[in-house]
Amino acid sequence: MRTGLLAAVVVLGFVLAIAGVHAPGEPGSLAWAGIALTAGLAAWLVKRLGDLPGQGWQALAAPLAFGATILALWEVLVVGFEVPMALMPAPSAIAARMASGAHLLWQDFVQTFLKAVLAGYAIGCGSGFLMALLADRVPFLRRGLLPIGNLVAALPVVGIAPIMVMWFGFDWPSKAAVVVAMTFFPMLVNTVAGLAAAGALERDLMRSYAAGHGQTLLLLRLPAALPFIFTALKVNAPLALIGAIVAEFFGSPTTGMGFRITTEAARLALDMVWAEIVVAAVVGSAFYGAMALIERRVTFWHPSVRG
Repeated sequence: MRTGLLAAVVVLGFVLAIAGVHAPGEPGSLAWAGIALTAGLAAWLVKRLGDLPGQGWQALAAPLAFGATILALWEVLVVGFEVPMALMPAPSAIAARMASGAHLLWQDFVQTFLKAVLAGYAIGCGSGFLMALLADRVPFLRRGLLPIGNLVAALPVVGIAPIMVMWFGFDWPSKAAVVVAMTFFPMLVNTVAGLAAAGALERDLMRSYAAGHGQTLLLLRLPAALPFIFTALKVNAPLALIGAIVAEFFGSPTTGMGFRITTEAARLALDMVWAEIVVAAVVGSAFYGAMALIERRVTFWHPSVRG
């Protein structure tokens, strides 16, 4: 009850603060004192929500309250101090730009995510997984590929992207190639480590049952490697999106998130740049969350999930 009342007071305080900064005239010292008090109450609310026991959607109460507080303070401070649009647009301006430019954002989403990211992610993770199975079977491949994987993982995207654009052209295949290069070796390294995670006792048990390599791989080693594989899938999910966006900085058709960010930034249209950033953040988080949800469904038996 007290938490609900505190939440209502915080919401009312921020509503009045946002209305006040948007009203004609500059906010007075009393108004800023009220904003500071509301921010303090919001911090207290986030702490109380974080201390509450809960699972599932209830566990999201504190992060959602914290995010809403950041957005409200962002709106109040940017509008209240009259920060120029070229430096930092207010959340309301970004939302308005997202509404008016929804068709452009959708085109960029299709070009960058549905074409380049998904294709490169599937090829990179799939080929990394298959190569890990081969490297596990052929020891000299494992000894040779893993050091190369560590080397390639250290290569900057800004160095790979221009080369891929020259090789595969300006359209989405060159961005997918960058994503393949970024996702292949994390999947390879994690899968090889996961295949080696099965204990010696379990392997001896499979040998006592006269299980061959294929049966041991399918029934023991791959299930033991699933947490490692899903770790690579989750890490590669936002990494693939970042790689595709950065690759579009070095050559792209007239659509794409990276293309839009560079062109709108050159025009000082920071509201559109932030709109693309919001879309990229939401898409990357949703992609990661989808992989985490699939992991919980597939590895329900693992102690890390059961706990």
